[in-house]
Amino acid sequence: MYPDDIDLEQLELEVPVLSRLRRFADGLELIPWFSRLGEPLSRSTRQIADDYLDRLGFPGTEVAVLPSWDEAAAAAETFDWSSPAWEAEELARADLTGRALEAISEEALQLGLSVVSDKAGHAVKSALLDTAALWDMVDEDVHNLSVGSAVQSTHNAALTLLAAAVDPELDPADHLFALKFRLYEQGRWPVSVIGSSFNIF
Repeated sequence: MYPDDIDLEQLELEVPVLSRLRRFADGLELIPWFSRLGEPLSRSTRQIADDYLDRLGFPGTEVAVLPSWDEAAAAAETFDWSSPAWEAEELARADLTGRALEAISEEALQLGLSVVSDKAGHAVKSALLDTAALWDMVDEDVHNLSVGSAVQSTHNAALTLLAAAVDPELDPADHLFALKFRLYEQGRWPVSVIGSSFNIF
């Protein structure tokens, strides 16, 4: 049991919507994190990527498959944190946070998301160590970049679930954060949208 599990159980009694986060968090260890890096995209995975770009506001952006950790790291490290794609995600995150806070307190929101992030961190790091060994990739900075990106995506997907519980018109499976998370579920690392390319490892 994780440190905040008991607190989350108590909060679930007061705020039943948090049970969605528990179910979500419990499934994170079953995801094949980073298991298909560098492989050609399947038709279904490419469709997920196109749908994500459409929801993000960048339809028609080219999906580019990165073949190596070196290229993935370079794309991640050169990402412009003030880019239109980053700003679009920030606006979406702020919108979801506002919706979630209509139903639960800020304390409950932070605790629920911290439990999800903690479990995601454990699951992602464990999977990454196995994948990195297969690729003979030992760069700790790259490890941290990929893990941090996956945990952030998990956080955003969990936030989407909470907001959807408040707003019945919000389809949690069709939101841009859910679609980006599904790329991780496909074993990929969606690295960045740079210029006219969406880089996926």
